[in-house]
Amino acid sequence: MSPQEWIAEEIERVMDQWIAEGRSADYWRRPVLVGIASAQDPLFNELPRVAAPDHAFATDLLADARSVVVFFLPFQKDVVHSNKREPSGFASRTWAEAYVATNSLIGRICDHLQDRLAVDGHRCAVTPATHNFDEERLVSRWSHKHLAYIAGLGTFGVHHQLITRAGCCGRLGSFVTSAGFPPSRRPDAEFCLVKAGKECGKCVSRCVYGALREDGFDRHRCYARLLENDRHYADLPLVDVCGKCAADVPCSYGTPGVREG
Repeated sequence: MSPQEWIAEEIERVMDQWIAEGRSADYWRRPVLVGIASAQDPLFNELPRVAAPDHAFATDLLADARSVVVFFLPFQKDVVHSNKREPSGFASRTWAEAYVATNSLIGRICDHLQDRLAVDGHRCAVTPATHNFDEERLVSRWSHKHLAYIAGLGTFGVHHQLITRAGCCGRLGSFVTSAGFPPSRRPDAEFCLVKAGKECGKCVSRCVYGALREDGFDRHRCYARLLENDRHYADLPLVDVCGKCAADVPCSYGTPGVREG
């Protein structure tokens, strides 16, 4: 069994227990996806340029880091459908609740994997699933999306979301470990239809708030919309979400029409 397979099994075991305990509804599809990057991968040196000038390195979190593990929990299709169908213009309540539950679940998963790896003498360092970004510059100091790209989980779409083999609708988690796992192979093709030279652009037309355009992305306008959704669901914990650009588009659940060469 490969490290990716073992980690995926452990993650799904935690998910099954989470559901059995009644922590939340089952918002997630299986299988989960797992990617691994070497902490010494030269692409990490690009993160201060492409993600944030003060983006952390794996060794900033763990001095003897050897691997960065990233996992993706894809949402059930009815969660995504609900976000498209919501007539108010806000994110659907199901989407918001799935966001809250998944962030908590990711914390449980990381704690479990940290304990399991400690049995074999390995150390780990974890970060929150979200809200680890600069609220003025709106850039992340530990970008799960960029880490996932380095770990081979997918490629970026026009909507600036990471498109995995299970699509772009879901949540990413990551942790750093002293275990020296073999790194995953990165895709050798673009998963975004537009970037692969095909017609699409559905994500642009879904963003009616002026944040995502064919010629660029206004992250501040996007964040303003996320905060509007948070105010709309004031009874929930922080839910700065939207996801309209990713809801029921061709890359929501996979990589249709894109073949890896």
